[in-house]
Amino acid sequence: MSQPIKQPGNQPSNQVSHQVSNQVNNQAVTPSAPPTADQVPSTAPALDVKHRLVDVPGGRIHLVEQGSGPLVLMVHGFPESWYSWRHQLPVIAASGFRAVAIDVRGYGRSSKPLDVEAYRMLAHVDDNVAVVHALGEETAVIVGHDWGSPIAANSALLKPDVFTAVGLLSVPYAPRSGSRPTDVFAQIGESEEFYISYFQSPGRAEAEIELDVRAWLAGFYAGLSADTMPSDGAGSLFLVPEGGKLSDRFIDGRLPSWLSEADLDFYAAEFERTGFSGALNRYRNVDRDWEDLAAWDGAPISQPSLFIGGELDGPTLWLADAIKAYPTTLPGLGSSHILEGCGHWVQQEHSDEVNQLLVDWLHSLPTTHTRPQHSPVED
Repeated sequence: MSQPIKQPGNQPSNQVSHQVSNQVNNQAVTPSAPPTADQVPSTAPALDVKHRLVDVPGGRIHLVEQGSGPLVLMVHGFPESWYSWRHQLPVIAASGFRAVAIDVRGYGRSSKPLDVEAYRMLAHVDDNVAVVHALGEETAVIVGHDWGSPIAANSALLKPDVFTAVGLLSVPYAPRSGSRPTDVFAQIGESEEFYISYFQSPGRAEAEIELDVRAWLAGFYAGLSADTMPSDGAGSLFLVPEGGKLSDRFIDGRLPSWLSEADLDFYAAEFERTGFSGALNRYRNVDRDWEDLAAWDGAPISQPSLFIGGELDGPTLWLADAIKAYPTTLPGLGSSHILEGCGHWVQQEHSDEVNQLLVDWLHSLPTTHTRPQHSPVED
């Protein structure tokens, strides 16, 4: 259900939200070798999906796929996995599409380059293009959540011939603008530190998180979920107390309703194996992205698009002005939805509602945007 955007008490203050909204927006890599296709086990609860590894510039990407038809490529965010799309894969596949969810570079069973610069936005765009071509396709609809949303948006912006429509979850599209991101983030929080600033120095956040990966993930997932968010006055999870840790404001207790013990076990096992540096390196490239995308300053995305946010989700709230600007920045927008009583993990917290919105949107796209492509592997 679409609702007016409101500011919940456990999110950053209005001042912080305003500061964030002002900033809206090849490599030398040494990838670690992911396993071969027949060595990709999954500790996830049983799903009827096919695991594959495909070559991309500088490494390989692990993906899962289900169904046949026009390609729908799903891109997860932090700190997640292809598994974050477990509720969407079978529904989109059953609706006549080839549903594919990737492990973003640095995550899961995809390559994990050692160089921080290997995680710049342009590298993620190249990965997505390479995945489409490796699957024998020429075009795809791309859908992203959290960091996957700007990755999807920039994939559509930079490669409109490949990505013919784009769905954005949680993080609204906001074109690149005039201020260097880390300069803006440094001004947020007064005596406290904005979480993206906290993530900038390699090793700092890793030292906190990797002491107990499972407990940290449980606290982070719960803290941004509608049914387990901290109460008003508990302090923002997006701000780190001076001399403290991000987890200082986690509240011990029950898991959110969307996250089972088995789900948490899967996520924890992935990060216990890979560590967090690859995932955090995405945050460490925000200034490089700003430089790389200078030619697209203020650029709109013209392809058909969809936005789904949570009523209680920080990024959706901070970037309310970006949503208002959609007639200009997303001229092909089909619809925009703010889900009532939903936190950050949109497609997991409200999976049925998100599934319906995604399928309806996919079926509404002109056939020129979802046409089946010739696949040479079928020759």
